[in-house]
Amino acid sequence: MTHLIDIQQLAVKLQNKTILSDVSLSLEAGDILGLVGPSGCGKTTLLNTIAGFIEQSAGKIVIDEKMQIDLTNLVAPEERNVGMIFQDYALFPHLTIRENIGFGLFNLDKATCNSRVTELMSLLKLTELAERYPHQLSGGQQQRVAIARALAPQPKIILLDEPFSNIDARLRNELMIEIRQLLKSLNMTAIFVTHNKDEVFTFADKVAVMSEGRILQFGSPVLVSQQPNSWQVADFLQLGSWIPVKCNGDSAETAIGSLTDVHTENCQTGKTESSIMSLLVKPQHIRIENNENVNVEINHVGITEQGYHYIVSSLNRTDLSFDRLSFYSHDVFQLGQQLAFEIIHHEYLMFDQAPPR
Repeated sequence: MTHLIDIQQLAVKLQNKTILSDVSLSLEAGDILGLVGPSGCGKTTLLNTIAGFIEQSAGKIVIDEKMQIDLTNLVAPEERNVGMIFQDYALFPHLTIRENIGFGLFNLDKATCNSRVTELMSLLKLTELAERYPHQLSGGQQQRVAIARALAPQPKIILLDEPFSNIDARLRNELMIEIRQLLKSLNMTAIFVTHNKDEVFTFADKVAVMSEGRILQFGSPVLVSQQPNSWQVADFLQLGSWIPVKCNGDSAETAIGSLTDVHTENCQTGKTESSIMSLLVKPQHIRIENNENVNVEINHVGITEQGYHYIVSSLNRTDLSFDRLSFYSHDVFQLGQQLAFEIIHHEYLMFDQAPPR
């Protein structure tokens, strides 16, 4: 299958500082990619480099197999057929909402232009605002106008820098689903930046987790969440809690019990039996036992849509003790209450480098 965009060993240096390094990924027509990672990791720089607003220092960008962008051919932004939604909206203050959305449609006849603008205003709930100006709109309304304006020319690729950040939670999920359906109906490829992992799982087909200008892992959201390739990926996506674990052949020890049937690769061949690693524990892998062998104490009680949220620490203070293990339950427990925890057998995820505590 052909790639709509193919990025090969892309690098960017600004003022002798490396911002992107050896970034490679490919997307097919209609793919929606979510870029996630900590602030300053290079997500927005990658968008701006694809759009042509920042020059690459090395590597190659190929769009639709026909346009090759490298150091010998730095194609101008307006010739790349790439649309971009900026984080600050960048709307024209002297144009109405209708005029802003239709601004890039000068190559279409008037009837087609009006039809497309009307359709987008209806989709994004902007119809009643058509004759207003940007300063008369809320931040969320302005962002919806920016989304509509970028979609109007139907570019090959659309780039979105935190497109849903200023939209209230009630409308956000509805809008994400509608925009996703629209992109799919147009078979349009999209790359968007977000700090919200829930947006990735709702909006994206693929995810790239970035750190310090590199892509740590690239794949489907399901694959990346179920099989993170490093503690940085798992930690950024907040997939669970970390507790120390000590391997011993095909078993392992934790502060809340032994793990059996541990695959050799889980303990990473080459580590000594005395080495302490980090075990990722997801809330669904915790079981509360009805016995007197208590091993944790509740330090925090909160309420969420998933039920009560608890954070516990281990009772036994050893080299395997921990202070933060998170789980959810519909049962009511008290602050300071002691419980007996057991880790349910599953495909254990262990890493030899622990996240900062």
